[in-house]
Amino acid sequence: MSGAFADINVSLEDHVATVEIDRPPHNFFDRDLIAQIADAYGELDDDPTCRAILLKSNGKSFCAGANFGTGRGDQSGNREFTEEGFKNTTGLLYREGVRLFSAKKPVIAAVQGAAIGGGLGLALTADFRVAAPEARFAANFVKLGIHPGFGLTVTLPNLIGQQAANLMFLTGRRIKGEEALQLGMVDQLAALDALPNAALALAAEIAENAPLATVSVRATMRQGLAERIAAATDHELAEQQWLRGTQDAEEGIRAVAERRPGNFKAR
Repeated sequence: MSGAFADINVSLEDHVATVEIDRPPHNFFDRDLIAQIADAYGELDDDPTCRAILLKSNGKSFCAGANFGTGRGDQSGNREFTEEGFKNTTGLLYREGVRLFSAKKPVIAAVQGAAIGGGLGLALTADFRVAAPEARFAANFVKLGIHPGFGLTVTLPNLIGQQAANLMFLTGRRIKGEEALQLGMVDQLAALDALPNAALALAAEIAENAPLATVSVRATMRQGLAERIAAATDHELAEQQWLRGTQDAEEGIRAVAERRPGNFKAR
């Protein structure tokens, strides 16, 4: 790799690259983190010795979403998720997300804990997911008073079907690894202590094949996906922008931070 990254660790061995998110314990994301992952994928695309990528996280959660904090843009929150942030910076974050879908090498995500909101979106950028039974998945945007983002309105129905995606989107419920496997969101379960090796084994199984053919087949199977994600995130962002300015969004972000149901007023 060209140099060290601030929030990810990248290594390459036996044709499998490991990209590890290193913001423990919950690995909250922002534009910088997604850009670092996209940059790493770009460099690995140019490296002929890399044939597959393992995406994993150091900590309790895979990626617990964005750190909304109080939602007031102070030190306990993330400025990108204020009302001004959605207008000025979240669109840039989504452009970095589209770069993940444009990468050429197969990606296997190892999900050990929470993959929530945009963290679920990040997990679904991968081709395959290996998860622990303790993993938790949620598209909890309605609990925050906003619209789903990170291309989830494309990726989630693609994986689990429209009706199951509707149920997750409109309830905001969390599901664990076993149910995620049954729905098709997860491809394989592994015990928590065996998860890294299980995900690595799947990556190695892919990497033992002819690399040019692997990239070619993957490109065919994902044809047009990055373009669909780009169009979807434009719409998702527009909906998030106006919803983020509502009182319900202020209440939802505060309620989630305080671990209580929201007291919504439809305004």
